[in-house]
This record gives sequence, C-alpha cells and structure tokens, in this order.
Amino acid sequence: MNNAIFNIQMPENEPVKDYKAGSFERRDLIAEIERQKNEIIEIPLIINGKEIKTSNTGKVVMPHNHSHVLATYHMAGEKEVEMAIEAALNAHKYWESTSWIERVSINLKIAELIRTKYRNVINASTMLGQGKNVFQAEIDAACESIDFFRFNAYYVSQIYNTQPISEKGNLNRLEYRPLEGLVFAVSPFNFTSISANLAMAPVLMGNTVVWKPATTSLLSNYYLMKIYKEAGVPDGVINFIPGKGSVIGNKVLTHKDLAGVHFTGSTSTFNKFWHTIGNNMGKYRSYPRIVGETGGKDFVFMHESAIPVEVATALVRGAFEYQGQKCSAASRAYIPASKWNEVKEHIGEMLNQITVGDVEKFPNFMNAVIDEAAFDNIMSYIEKARLSESAEVIFGGNGDKSTGYFIEPTVILAKDPHFLTMEEEIFGPVLTIYVYPDEQFEQTLELCDTSSPYALTGSVFASDRAALTHACQKLKYAAGNFYYNDKPTGAVVGQQPFGGSRASGTNDKAGSQLNLMRWISPRTIKETLVPATDFKYPFMKEGSCGKTPS
Repeated sequence: MNNAIFNIQMPENEPVKDYKAGSFERRDLIAEIERQKNEIIEIPLIINGKEIKTSNTGKVVMPHNHSHVLATYHMAGEKEVEMAIEAALNAHKYWESTSWIERVSINLKIAELIRTKYRNVINASTMLGQGKNVFQAEIDAACESIDFFRFNAYYVSQIYNTQPISEKGNLNRLEYRPLEGLVFAVSPFNFTSISANLAMAPVLMGNTVVWKPATTSLLSNYYLMKIYKEAGVPDGVINFIPGKGSVIGNKVLTHKDLAGVHFTGSTSTFNKFWHTIGNNMGKYRSYPRIVGETGGKDFVFMHESAIPVEVATALVRGAFEYQGQKCSAASRAYIPASKWNEVKEHIGEMLNQITVGDVEKFPNFMNAVIDEAAFDNIMSYIEKARLSESAEVIFGGNGDKSTGYFIEPTVILAKDPHFLTMEEEIFGPVLTIYVYPDEQFEQTLELCDTSSPYALTGSVFASDRAALTHACQKLKYAAGNFYYNDKPTGAVVGQQPFGGSRASGTNDKAGSQLNLMRWISPRTIKETLVPATDFKYPFMKEGSCGKTPS
C-alpha cells in the first residue's frame, strides 16, 4: 500500500482554441466533422462494461438538418434498468474502497484524453448532435469538461486533507465515505460538460452511478462513455442507459438503495423527482441526496448610468449564443427609458449582422434549436406576443423547420412587466425587454426580484458604484450567479461556481468543493489512547476544602 500523502496542485483553466481560418486545428476539426457526418453509428446501452442492444431503438439527427441521421440508439426497458442498478451496487463494493488517488488519476487521464486525442471527436459530436457552433462547442465540450475533471481532482484533495483537531490523549480523524447505495445521474442536452460532471463528480468521491443521458445529446455522451472506459473507469461504476425518463426514473427513484440524484434539466421534472422520492421515503436505506440545477429566467438590469453599447452587447451575446438554450441565458431585461432608444439602436445594428444556419459554416453566430418540440414551444411564445396588446415583437420573430429547426433572434418589448415572456422560461432565442421610468429604479429592482420564480443568474450594468452595490443587495436572492457589467452567462469552473436557488435548483455549485461534498457521508473516528479505568470524575472525590456533605 502506498502511504504517501499526495498533494494535487491547483490547475489552470484549459485555454480556448480559436479555430482561425487556415489553422491546423480548424482543418483537423473539419475533417472530424466530415467523418462523423458520413457514418451512422450504433449507440448501445453500456451496463457493467458490456454493450447491450435492445429491440427498442431511435435515431439521433442533426438539429440543423433533421433528415440527416447520425446514429441509431438503443433504449433501456425495465429489465435493463434493473441490470444497471444491480451492476452499480455490485461495483460499489470495489470502487468505494479504491484509493482516492487512483480515482483522481483516472479523472486526470480523462481530462488529458479530451485535451489531446479526443478533442476534435467531442467537439464535432457536440456540434453535429447538439447544434453548437465551433466556439460554443470548444468552451463547453472541450474546455469546461477538462476543467471539471482537473479542478474536481484538486478539490477532492482539499476535502480529504481537512481533518479535526485532537486533544491530549485522543486521536480524531474524519473519514470521507461515499454514499451508501447508487447515484442516479440525469443529464441535459445543452452542455456536454454538464453531462460529464453529473456522472463523474459522484464517481470521483467513490460512488457508483446509473446515468440517463438526454436523447438529444447521445452522440457526444456516448463518446464520453468510451473515453471513461479507456481512462480506466471500472466496469459497473458508470452504467449508461439511454431511454425514456418515465421508464428509467420509475425504477431507479423507487429503489431502496437510491442514495442520491444528480440532475440538470427542467424545474417540472425535478419537482416530480422530489415528489416521487417523498412518497417513497419509507423504502430507502438512507435519505437520498437530491442535487439539481433547473430552470432560469435570467435578467440584465440597466441603471441610467450604464453605457448603452455595453448593455446591448451583453444582451445580444447573453440572449442569443447557442440559441438561448442555456439555463443562464439572458431572457429578460429592464432598461431605463432615457437609455432605451440608444440601446435599441445598438441591438438592431448587431442583429442585422447575425446569420443563422449550419454549424459547419463557421461564420454563423446562431444555429438550430435542438428539436421540433423546442421549436414549436418557442414559436408559440413568439406568437402569443405577436397577438397580445401587452407586447410587441420588435426584432425577429420568424422560424423555419422545413430543413432544420431555425428561429431568428427575437426581441419582444413588453408593455406589462408581468407579461408571460417576462416571467416564464422559454429556453430559446427570445429576449423580452421592459422599459421603466428612470425615477423608478428602486421599484423596478423590486419587480425584478419578485416577478419570476427562478433565481439562477442575473447582471446589473451601471457606472455608478453605489447603484451597483445597492442592486446587488436588493437582488441578493434573485440570482445564485450575479454579474457586474457583464452578460449573465459564461461561468467558468474554478472562477464562478454555478447554481441558483428558488425554482432554479438546490444551489450546490458545480465546479467547486460544495458540489463534491454532497456525494460523501463523513464518519468521525475517535481513538482514546489510554482508556479510563474508573467511572468517577474528579469532581466526585473529596477535596482539601473539607468533607463531602452527608
């Protein structure tokens, strides 16, 4: 047994490649895109390290060309879900006793494999399968995934090195056990890096996982699973089971050995998880840890002292990068009346330069939304605004799903600050703006704080420092990630740990020690070096001041 005390150094964030025209990195990525486009792969379930195929299959298509099939995938039924649960529980016996430095080594190897050998694979699959342009894929699938693996390795070393004090005669230590049972990881379509972290963060802490990936991110997630195996993740530690959420969830969430849920997705789905777990509390061996990051109605709040072009730039980037399909996307804005015309002019100039199209054409700023259901839902909100007397579509508003699921960047001007697109999550390229009287700064801050059930991200723009600090205080609980003079998107691992509260989740801050702490169950061990041999304490004995009263 190696009894060395390992010290993991704090890493640096992975540099973002720029894929300039004529560069080798751009050439190689384009070649990988072409390779993946010109083949149809088969995506099996992976349970206990074995590929399993079922009679129930589906297709993975490109959002920007939905007639183009990238993969056929197999769906888990009840039998396969039970197999995955059993595999995770069996692997737990081995994995929880594996040295933490071995688990960290695997984590760091995954990061290095993505950085080098599989960078183009994971970026190309995210571009084609999830509709991200090259920059959005690079900062997510490559850089943020690498950052999660590296920084979590560092954080776990910090956690394990935290030990209690010992007084004379005693030796105290803290043991960081994994949870007792299995962890259910449920990942979304929009970030490959989130999929990576949802499964691997509990695994790093010694847990075993049943992983249900989103159907619309299966291509990149399958490649992640293959990378995990190559890096040395043992069979059964992660069990990859695509399929219907109702089939998988009903089995896993009611199992007696459910130890935790690691989730990113819709608020309504997360609420159903809580409800199911609450109704089954009598079945579980222990209280399941429920960790989730859900919806958002993220805001940009402008003070009259702010610079209009800066606000407009933040709105265009924050609302329309990756078609607004980010939990953190700028979805509502509050603009003072004295600055509105100038902000509007800048937004219009920028939107005139934005092109919407294929991910393979690098100059396109925007691409397709993820699928037909998303397209129809987003367009329904735009149509409601178009027909309402309380709102006006001032930019964009058109969509076309004949070839791909394309929607123009759309800006709605709300006359009513409680209009539904100011309060409800849309998850698409739709920004709603409310123009407020300058003198109602205080009242509008209150409106911003109370008019949406979410509390994920938000930003305030002001040149007046007092206005910034006042808004920060007033909006203390309105956002878990808060920004001064910046768009409310783009949190970086190690710099801005991510998560919100209210209807936005449990705020367990992915990308920090706080999240990893949720996947352990500490045990305190106290050793008394010389045990007592007399039950009586000193105060019970006669002293020099006299006899004990009768």
